[in-house]
This record gives sequence, C-alpha cells and structure tokens, in this order.
Amino acid sequence: MAGVDSTQLGADVTGATRNQGIVELRARIRGHWDSASPAERSVCRFLAEITPERLLYMSAAELGAETRTSNASVIRTLQRLGYSGLAGLKGTVAGPFTSEIAPEVRARRRIESTGGDLQTVWDRVTTESVDRIELLRRSFSVERFAQAVDLLLNAREITSFGFGASFVVAEHLALKLRRMGRRSRAIHSSGFRLADDLLSIERGDVVVAFAPARLLTEVEVLLDRARTVGATTILISDQLVGRLDESVTVILYAPNTPTGMTGEPLTTMVVADALAQGVAASDAERAVEASHTLTTVRQQLGF
Repeated sequence: MAGVDSTQLGADVTGATRNQGIVELRARIRGHWDSASPAERSVCRFLAEITPERLLYMSAAELGAETRTSNASVIRTLQRLGYSGLAGLKGTVAGPFTSEIAPEVRARRRIESTGGDLQTVWDRVTTESVDRIELLRRSFSVERFAQAVDLLLNAREITSFGFGASFVVAEHLALKLRRMGRRSRAIHSSGFRLADDLLSIERGDVVVAFAPARLLTEVEVLLDRARTVGATTILISDQLVGRLDESVTVILYAPNTPTGMTGEPLTTMVVADALAQGVAASDAERAVEASHTLTTVRQQLGF
C-alpha cells in the first residue's frame, strides 16, 4: 500500500486485533487493495484502523465524511469487499463486543455515541432502521417465503412463539391470521409453564418461532416438540440462520442489530406482516369472508 500496509495500522487499538470480524475485514482489504480506486482506498484505510466499538455506532454517511468520500462510496467499497453493506459488516464484528462487554457498559457507549444531541439520536435510529430493512430486502428468498406461506395456508392450527420483545411480533402475527379466518394463537410462556402450552401442538400444525439471536432452551424444546408430533416449523431469525437450517422446515432471515439503537422486533415485524399478507393474497375469498364476519360481530358489540 504505497509503502505502508494500512491494514496493519491501528493494530494496537484495544480489542481490534482480537476481533475476528476486524481480522477478516483487514484480510479482505489486503486482497482488494491493488484493484481499489482512490475513494475505495480512503475508505479501506479508515476501516483498517477503526475499533469494533466505534464501527458499530457509525453510519455510512459518517464514514463517508471521515474518509472525505460519500456514503455511496462507503457502501460500494463494502460490497466490493464482499459484504452486503454496512449492516452486514457490523454483524461480523458484533460477536465479541456483545458477549465480552457488560450490558450496562454497552448502554453507556450507545448513549455517549450520540453526544447527547437529539438530532443525532434521530438520525442514528432512522438510519439504522433503513439499513436493516435494506439488508432484509437484499436477503429475501422468494422460494423460502413461498414455502412458508404455503405451510400457513395448509395448517390445522398456527402457533407463534416469541420470547421477550419478540412476543409482540408473535401476538401480532397470530391476531392478523385470526382476522383472516385462520386458527392461530401466540404463546410466550417459559420454563415450567411452557410445557402446558406445548401439549396442544399436533400433527398438521405449523409452529412459527421468532428467535432473533440466542438459541434459548425454550426454542430448542419448542422445535423438538414440533418434530416429535409431526408439526412443521418456520423460524424467523438472524444469528440462528445456518445453525438450525436442518432442524426446521423453513427459515427466514431477519437481520438483527448489535448496537441497541433499534429494537429486535423491527425486521421480524416486517416478515410477520409479509407472511400475513401472503396468506391473504393466496386465499382472498377466505380473508374477505373473515373480515366481513369480524365487522358484523364488532357492529353487534357497538363498534
């Protein structure tokens, strides 16, 4: 690199050389350097020196400003390096940051990253939201989506499961499907109480599990119960993609975030809405009839 290997700069920065995502990033930069344009080299120099913590809280626009290029140049550079975008790169460096740093420390860093400026807060949150949605769109598989919709259309009953914030999405999907004339319910129990809810899962049912990140014992037992009774399963996740592909009928990718700027349910809610609308579009008559019945009952109740 013009006499200086920029991928070695900043190697003494705390945590950078221990992070496999950063190590991989630097290796990709070395492989791309000779064919890189001047703008790409500017982006690569900065990325080679950055710490994982700082990278997680920077937007493409901020990276563009730091490198005197543009947010478009940053995204193009990342794609040339083999990443889907900035969100994809952040995902590869997030592991050690989220597992080795205490939650309260991450919370403080997240807050401090905005500098206390409300405009910055708004920009960071909306930018990350758009980045996650764009990554979701680029990762879309119409084959897997069609398979998931087909499972829902032919289900005896649909059981959606979500733990913590993901229960909001599970309940949302179950409600929308009921309003379309589908037999559906949502469960969010855990531990001893979960066993009672799993008893009613039967052959011909579909289990929809929202599990963005960690593989909880509850999720493992839920999927195992479904396999035991002959129910099919749809998993909506980020970090479990690739780990549980052989354990479920179909898996849909919903990118999570390591920063905490936006909530886990952001992309899973989009997937849930798409599934519900896919069911409605595939059986319009049943959806319209259910809507009419719902309206009639509401009118009887005075609404």
